[in-house]
Amino acid sequence: MRNPILIELIRGAVVESAHAGVVAVARADGGLVAAVGDTAAPVFPRSAIKPLQALPFIETGAVERFGLGPAEIAVACASHSGTPRHVAVVEGLLAKAGLTPAALGCGVHEPYDAATTRDMIRRGVRPTSLHHNCSGKHAAMLATAAHLGEPIDGYWLPDHPVQVRIRRVLEDFTGCSLTGEVCGIDGCSVPNWAMPPAALARAFARFVTDDGLTQQRVGDCLRIFQACTAHPDLVAGPGRLDTLMMQRLAGKVLIKTGAEGVYCGAVREAGLGFALKIEDGAKRASEAVAARVIACFHPEASMAAPDAVLRNWRGLDVGHITASPDFEAMLAACRGRCAQDVARGP
Repeated sequence: MRNPILIELIRGAVVESAHAGVVAVARADGGLVAAVGDTAAPVFPRSAIKPLQALPFIETGAVERFGLGPAEIAVACASHSGTPRHVAVVEGLLAKAGLTPAALGCGVHEPYDAATTRDMIRRGVRPTSLHHNCSGKHAAMLATAAHLGEPIDGYWLPDHPVQVRIRRVLEDFTGCSLTGEVCGIDGCSVPNWAMPPAALARAFARFVTDDGLTQQRVGDCLRIFQACTAHPDLVAGPGRLDTLMMQRLAGKVLIKTGAEGVYCGAVREAGLGFALKIEDGAKRASEAVAARVIACFHPEASMAAPDAVLRNWRGLDVGHITASPDFEAMLAACRGRCAQDVARGP
């Protein structure tokens, strides 16, 4: 492992599991406020960059063309749980653009929401592409292509205009040059570009500030931020950290998970972005890290954070989740930045 341990799971008095990783907290100018691990080594952000991928959906005028609103914008940024509401919003987005679910190229998996999956099994209903957690993003990509008169087939390919626009947005916000050498294929079949956590943190800081952006783009980013924070249930789903955190801190933070232990987000009032990657891809560890970073700036975030106490099936306390000394030092730097901002005043 090239990065230090961030999170440890303690059972009794023994470290049972340890998760190494990298975290970057950055300003819009790219300056690092706090960091731990190798923030310059590229990682695949996976679904954590969906708010950035949604920008062309706004900027091309597709949202206005098809009479779409905040709910459709939020689901375009979602890794949703496949509940009936999620499916209805995605299907409605497609219908307003004159498209059907058959156009989706994301594939099929069971809903993340266990209650929805159990209900479908009882009723003998099979999942469709609408239940895929990325179907909202794909619906927005399709709507953008339809609006511009571009081919619908192959919209997921790296050289399709839809994906070229998204790559340019990512380059603009991160300052990275994204070539084929850093291109991977995501779980939903669209390109995913490996970028350094420091650059991703900078991108999310820029997303919530006006640093180097045109006024039009500032407004478009704000529309996405407001849609996600107004409809956090559409961005993830029942009981999930993204939804719980944005409900608890309404209008204050943007937080987005990605597969394999990735999180990105922004603390709007502080004008900061963050990005993290857990080396072994553990979701429990990535959620613990993301919650602790946000709590540096908004202590009430701890109310939405995963329980730090480990309990067995009888409900007995058997251990706890804790931050490592390296990660604690980084968190102290974040808290120090927050204290400076408070002392400075508005």
